[in-house]
Amino acid sequence: MSVKAQYVDVLIISKSAGKPVDKLPDGFEFLAEHNILTYKSLNESMNQWAIAEVLGHYVSYRKIVSPSPDKLLPESKFQVYAVCTHYPQKLLGSEQEFGKDIKKIKAGVYKIEPKYVGSIIILVLSQMSLRESNALWQLFSGNAVGFEYGDAHYKWHSPEDKSLLNQLYQLYLKSGVDMPYTFEDFHRDYTMPFIESLPTEVRLKGIPPEEVFKRFSPDERLKGLAPSDVFKQFSVDEVFKQFTPSEIEAYLLKLKKDTH
Repeated sequence: MSVKAQYVDVLIISKSAGKPVDKLPDGFEFLAEHNILTYKSLNESMNQWAIAEVLGHYVSYRKIVSPSPDKLLPESKFQVYAVCTHYPQKLLGSEQEFGKDIKKIKAGVYKIEPKYVGSIIILVLSQMSLRESNALWQLFSGNAVGFEYGDAHYKWHSPEDKSLLNQLYQLYLKSGVDMPYTFEDFHRDYTMPFIESLPTEVRLKGIPPEEVFKRFSPDERLKGLAPSDVFKQFSVDEVFKQFTPSEIEAYLLKLKKDTH
């Protein structure tokens, strides 16, 4: 029997060291010691099959991290999350018709309590409240208002991470999301400030030196270089070709006088 690798979207594991997050985004108040997340983006559906799949990952992961198959870690140490952009109508149905196993906790946060496994937290990003702690959710909310709010309030850990905005913007445009500004506006307001925030060595990586030099005039390229460093790049013949015979003779005559 062959074993095929299985991949879970996200694992969040509790740490005993480090600074705790001050304000968790909505839904993460249910985080346990081990958290298994599945994510469905703008054009993907969070359906029963997706839930079955993440529960399969939960079962496998619980076996792996437990002392033995006969001594599993308690269910309370695990939490399954299903994160999606749009409300999963086929999975949850109408809010007015929720059964005992489905509960709305707050805007964008739902809990399913199946009979034979622990609870599943459903996060609907397009329904999340506009508050600073939800800035990350707003970036992935699938709408222009959320995108702008998330960009204005999310605290990026490094400038490189902000390149995600460009990918999201392109995805929203391709998906027909009505963005409030053109790509040129986005390029001016987001892409260029991001590029300018990067270290020089990162910005120049992959660009051939000759392409960089084309951006500068000869005077700019020579600025700061010693004459000896410049002339080392050329043969004697190439150097003398830049002067007229009379200029060369005048220089030799001056040189002769200076040496006597």
